[in-house]
Amino acid sequence: MATALARGLMQAGLATAGELLGSDPLPGATASFAEATGGSIAVDNAAVAAAAQVLFLCVKPQQVAPVLKGLRGKLTKDHLLISICAGVPLSALAEACGQGPRIVRVMPNTPCLVGAGASAYALGPGATRQDGELVARLLGAVGLALEVEEKLLDAVTGLSGSGPAFVFIIIEALADGGVRMGLPRPIALALATQTVLGAAKLTMETGQHPAVSKDQVASPGGTTIAGIQALEAGGLRAALMAAVEAATRRSEELGRQP
Repeated sequence: MATALARGLMQAGLATAGELLGSDPLPGATASFAEATGGSIAVDNAAVAAAAQVLFLCVKPQQVAPVLKGLRGKLTKDHLLISICAGVPLSALAEACGQGPRIVRVMPNTPCLVGAGASAYALGPGATRQDGELVARLLGAVGLALEVEEKLLDAVTGLSGSGPAFVFIIIEALADGGVRMGLPRPIALALATQTVLGAAKLTMETGQHPAVSKDQVASPGGTTIAGIQALEAGGLRAALMAAVEAATRRSEELGRQP
């Protein structure tokens, strides 16, 4: 995700390779970051903090506390810390940092890799309106960025954070259906992928409620309404709602872990 964000910032002209500096204990991760972005690699996190004022924290939730405690005393009010760590609340981030940086909590998703991300963010301790505008501009370089109250970020994690995986399953299932009905696999997958992309783009560009768009496709007694009946019988709608809820609850659990 760090690499995806960095590439997006470069493509949007908001950063150059010379302004990117990363750190990771795994040599393979740093090498991949450097190769993909042209950015530099620091010897450790403290070196990054010493050289930069805008810091992205891109680690697993379980790693947040030790990483930030290792930076105690090195982060000041001049630093803006942007955390993309799922489930870790602003209060925990502030406690781990001690007195120091302005903090913003962000939930991006993997389509940031292709500039089509869906991100939400919440301002934390000491963060200013200008910080919010900067975060919106940075995240906007790789897709959609919306400000929300922190209490909603777990739901954001369940919907747009985990949602790409749910959509991948839908694409795979549509393609499997095409194969079952005789389409060659490559053609079925291409059609399924483009269909999902087209439906999403149509929804975004028209602003029309998806239920209205669905009704426009489903003519009386036609093929589409027959398929919709099968989806309803299979519980697709309920299953997707349950998936978002389950992912949200897991995000909440992660936030409560020490």
